[in-house]
Amino acid sequence: MTPLIIEARINEYAMRDINPHVPWTADEIAETAVRCREAGASILHYHARRPDGGPENAVEANAEIIAKVRARCDILIHPTLGFVANDADPASRIDTIIALAADPATKPDFAPLDTGSANVELYDPVTRRFSHADRIYENRTDTLIAHAGELKRLGIKPILVSWAVGFTRRAFALVDAGLVGEPVYLLFHMTDGVFLTGHPGTEAGLDAHLAFLPSDRSVHWTANVLGGNLLALADTIIRRGGNLSIGIGDYPYGELGAPPNEDVIRRAAGIAHAAGRPVADVAETKRLLRLAAD
Repeated sequence: MTPLIIEARINEYAMRDINPHVPWTADEIAETAVRCREAGASILHYHARRPDGGPENAVEANAEIIAKVRARCDILIHPTLGFVANDADPASRIDTIIALAADPATKPDFAPLDTGSANVELYDPVTRRFSHADRIYENRTDTLIAHAGELKRLGIKPILVSWAVGFTRRAFALVDAGLVGEPVYLLFHMTDGVFLTGHPGTEAGLDAHLAFLPSDRSVHWTANVLGGNLLALADTIIRRGGNLSIGIGDYPYGELGAPPNEDVIRRAAGIAHAAGRPVADVAETKRLLRLAAD
């Protein structure tokens, strides 16, 4: 069987009210990277954070994180473009990646391209109230075209992020137009809890995504659940040939005692082994995704 790629989604914009293990500082992120690599992850997705947990998009903060991670392990690096915390000018979201790529020591291996715009309000079903009802995550197609071109120029592999079927159709239009090369690495970004926009993190939600995955393209797909327990769906994803993008950045796993990221990664790897599927190390992940050799 094709080895399973595990991407550790270690912090996103999660706070520490439920899970105190969310890493914020560069040193905490580097330590988490080492432990997740040992547990089976081959890709690290992180968001730079301020000491109080607020979002930080500065080049210097990201460069410090990448340098400290690479000084300690060989895990592949996937930073954020900043999501709604870097939305004043969506076209400039990629500027930090461009700056990081100028130095081989801090050049990321991946960068995300969310292939559509989305309402990203929160809805609390207990109080029946919306919050952030005016918030939109804007990803115009002209911006996607420009960002895809920059990533191709820089030699950074895009991770195409699909929140819904229309995103997937647009993602493969970018591939068809020659803007994104194969093999495609596609993330099905499902959502649960207070997050409404993505497909739900259920077998039905996953099936809806997979129904529109083209059969004539070379694709490695992965899945996460923002606001939900991906471990509950992991066996289904693994047996269907998908990969896992998982960590306490997306969900605190309070029902498991609020574990650190490496414990969640270790559980995911255990589910893969029980299903008879090996876990990809860094070298295998590079081979599968055709990343440039060192």
